[in-house]
Amino acid sequence: MRLETMIEDLEILCPPGYAEKWDNCGLQAGSYDQEVRKVYIALDATGEVIQKAKESGADLILTHHPLLFDGIKHVTDRDFVGKRILEIIRGGMALYAMHTNFDVAVMADAAADMLGLDQREILEVTGADEKGPYGIGRIGRLREAATLAETARRVKEVYSIPSVRFYGDPAMPVEAAAILPGSGKSEIDLALAGGADVMITGDINHHAGIDAVEKGIAVIDAGHYGVEKLFIPYMADYLKNHFPSLEICMEEEEESFIQI
Repeated sequence: MRLETMIEDLEILCPPGYAEKWDNCGLQAGSYDQEVRKVYIALDATGEVIQKAKESGADLILTHHPLLFDGIKHVTDRDFVGKRILEIIRGGMALYAMHTNFDVAVMADAAADMLGLDQREILEVTGADEKGPYGIGRIGRLREAATLAETARRVKEVYSIPSVRFYGDPAMPVEAAAILPGSGKSEIDLALAGGADVMITGDINHHAGIDAVEKGIAVIDAGHYGVEKLFIPYMADYLKNHFPSLEICMEEEEESFIQI
């Protein structure tokens, strides 16, 4: 099928208008006329991912994070971004990214479903359309109250994360939680104002963690990759259901850092 046909479907699932203004979702490289028979799904278009996609015979690389965020003035093999673009095009592939529009349309509720978050509301409203307000993150009630330590263990188990960090009293009771996959330290105050006992997100530094606790909310740091990786199996299932003739390859789960 033509890539443009697939894009039309993907943009019904995740409308481009849902994306944040600073974001750069959509077709990053390649032709709308690209014939797509095999798709390689990953979180990032790293050099390794592009090579694996090329070796697999993929026509399209579908990622969560865009390769291109800011303007680029040169596409050469002496710049790591330019080199990746050249590799994609030389490999006869295209690259398409679904980032904050996926976060709004899919990621937040998918993550909340896995955690068992009920009576949920949008954590940060970023816009509205004919369906009503939309935005990133969710806040709601856990189906069963637990301690902070038990909640942290549940986060680790539910999202299949090797380890999590948390800030707060391990024995404190947790009934309400906010979750924002990826990097959410700037939304901690929103979670606190919404009545959450704990904020579950990633990329929490020392000061953000201890400041949150002093304000009255615990934080569970599941890592940037830890929850966002659900993009890969979710989109694999979606494409299988909507385009049964497509071959699907998925990047294996692996953190970008090594922890010892």
